Parts: sequence; structure tokens; C-alpha cells
Amino acid sequence: MTTSEPGELLARRLAELVSAHPAVSRLDAGPWNAVATWIPGRRLVGVRVPDEPAAPVEVAVVLGLDRPLPEVVRELRAAIATLTPRPVDLTVADVDAPPQRARPAATAAVEIGP
Repeated sequence: MTTSEPGELLARRLAELVSAHPAVSRLDAGPWNAVATWIPGRRLVGVRVPDEPAAPVEVAVVLGLDRPLPEVVRELRAAIATLTPRPVDLTVADVDAPPQRARPAATAAVEIGP
């Protein structure tokens, strides 16, 4: 990918790439709901590609907790670098805890007296 491609196309490709990572639960608009790109007919949440070519691309994600977060962030940065040479601001906006397994009901021994 070259930096001459429109920001909209880069935003779509980054959203597809990042969303495909198994640790990414979903893209997120970030803490101020500002990480988004307007594309025809909708707002693409989770990726912002500024018009200024030197400005960093912003990506905000919600990650699962089944893998170490620093490891996942390194993987995402490396994947994003395959699509753009621009700097990247990657925000982990939230995490999803793994589903809780139901615990068996506690059984108590009850003695009934005489």
C-alpha cells in the first residue's frame, strides 16, 4: 500500500486486517468516540486516517484477555505496518473477560440431631 491511496480505502483495509486478528473482540470508537472514518453511507468505527500524510493513523480495539496484551499489541502493530508506513496510535479501549464457567453448587454437610 502506498500513502497516495485515499484515507477511506486505507481505513477499510486496516479495519478488515485488525478485525481478523483472533484476539480482537471488536473495533471501538475510543474514549471520546473520535476514532472513526466517515465513508459513503456510514461511519467506520475504530480506525481514523487523518488527511495529513505525516499524521499517525489511529486504531482503537477491544481485546480478549486470553493472551498477553503486550504480545497482541506487537502483533497488531506489525500487521498494520504491512499496510502503511505511517506512524500508528493503537489504543486498547477495553478488554473482554473470558466467559465464566458455572461453578457447581456448594454442598454442605448438614447433621440433623436426635
